[in-house]
Amino acid sequence: MAQFLQHGPRRLIIEAFRGVGKSWITVAFVVWLLYCDPQTRIMVVSASKSRADNFSTFALRLIYEIPQLRHLVPRGDQRTSKIAFDVGPARADDSPSVKSVGITGQITGSRANVIVADDIEVVSNSATNTMREHILELVKEFDAVLKPGGRVIYLGTPQTEQSLYNTLPQRGYVLRIWPALYPDEDQVGKYGTRLAPKIAQELQDDPSLVGKPTDPKRFGLEDLEERKLSYGRTGFALQFMLDTSLSDADRHPLRISDLVVMDTNPKKAPTDVIWASSPDLTIENLPNVGLDGDRYYRPMSVENEWTEYTGAIMAIDPAGRGSDETAYVVLKMLHGRLYLTAAGGIKGGYSEDTLVKLMKIAEREEVKKVIVEPNFGDGMFAQLLRAVSYKVYRVAIEDSKWSRQQKEARIIDTLEPVLNAHRLIVSPSVIEQDFRSTEEYPTEEQNRYRLFYQMTRVTRERGSLAKDDRLDALAMGVGYWLDYLSRDTTKAKSDYEDRQLKEELKRWKRSTHTLGTPGGERPARPKRRGGWMGKNRALRSRKSRR
Repeated sequence: MAQFLQHGPRRLIIEAFRGVGKSWITVAFVVWLLYCDPQTRIMVVSASKSRADNFSTFALRLIYEIPQLRHLVPRGDQRTSKIAFDVGPARADDSPSVKSVGITGQITGSRANVIVADDIEVVSNSATNTMREHILELVKEFDAVLKPGGRVIYLGTPQTEQSLYNTLPQRGYVLRIWPALYPDEDQVGKYGTRLAPKIAQELQDDPSLVGKPTDPKRFGLEDLEERKLSYGRTGFALQFMLDTSLSDADRHPLRISDLVVMDTNPKKAPTDVIWASSPDLTIENLPNVGLDGDRYYRPMSVENEWTEYTGAIMAIDPAGRGSDETAYVVLKMLHGRLYLTAAGGIKGGYSEDTLVKLMKIAEREEVKKVIVEPNFGDGMFAQLLRAVSYKVYRVAIEDSKWSRQQKEARIIDTLEPVLNAHRLIVSPSVIEQDFRSTEEYPTEEQNRYRLFYQMTRVTRERGSLAKDDRLDALAMGVGYWLDYLSRDTTKAKSDYEDRQLKEELKRWKRSTHTLGTPGGERPARPKRRGGWMGKNRALRSRKSRR
């Protein structure tokens, strides 16, 4: 890395796994630049101001603590703060020797020979397509700050499959990748010429290195395997192997563009909804955690006539005592279409507080049946929920007959046909709530818990998701309705119209009895003779007819 920094091109990207020390090496490089030429002007940009300040503070500490650099210590009449400082031999200039700024801060106003963009892409500013596009626009300001002949250095770890670092090579940047493990032949093919030459050469000299740590003194194989379990296969491939090729459509078959997004009613739904992906139907104001190019769409047409749902269920995937959530979804059905009216996750496992919250949601959504994943406690969760149901909201509760095959394949096999047929309709409030519900979690973990992130990142590989509770609950709920969904939606609408017509005909026939009567009243039937004698005559008359 140090060699690439010193002798590399004017515009470069160092992409390396977390904790490898790319920022430390670059701080040393910055100090070395000032040692060689005290007139050099350096700007450090990070996702947050505090992160950039830490970089400049470390550089200043090195200058104070390394004897060979003592001549660079700022004089009394120079800037000495962590926000901006000068080195001793530097001539007077309105731009400090080193300045730190956040990516959303005031970048313009100073000039720099070297711009160091240290981790400007983080989870909090790259979770959605809109956020990523915003970052791409902000970094264009670098060219307004850079002096002629200057250099721009990016340091980072990709946070999404559509990472900023994948786009920058199209703007003339040279990318080098340092993965945590020696890659296999397929991965080497994906990296191409971007793989660090040292790693590529070592693999060529000794193919048995495949799968072993590239920096075993700091990150042993056991440590990396633990991280893989924590991050999930997809997350580990992204954060430690720097493999951003996972956005292939065949690997991620579930797309949010196949959803129909519209406001839902608690009791009724339209008799027909037509989906389309026209650009004018795109919804831009919802948080989008899907892959690049994936968009939410409103329906092209909605029938004016609305009728009551034919069913409403809540599906629950219980959590144990770990970091998993107790996930739930509420799905209502009408004419072969499913309406997702509520979804989320609750911390607390099988605590009474969690059970009460679930029952209150079921009551609010007027759920008719609750189905529970039976894996936890061999059906114990359903028993606990029934006890709470008697006190909060009485509803039928049963264990799901959810298949026990591999989870990822089961989820995709259940959801893919429904999404491809555009039979899953989602309320915008569900999307917004799903995004906001994880804001209390650590920033780097928020996306993992979000339903629509899980939906668009699941693959058929075992362990592809670090967290899948909400997605599993959705698939379980859809699985419950599969028999009903086998009906063609057009036929369902036609049957409904036939029933409505028959009801109208019945009402019309009843109304014809009133025609021709004074005041439109129905003619009165002749009264039967009262008393016991009249009753006896009627009885004798019936006997004689027999």
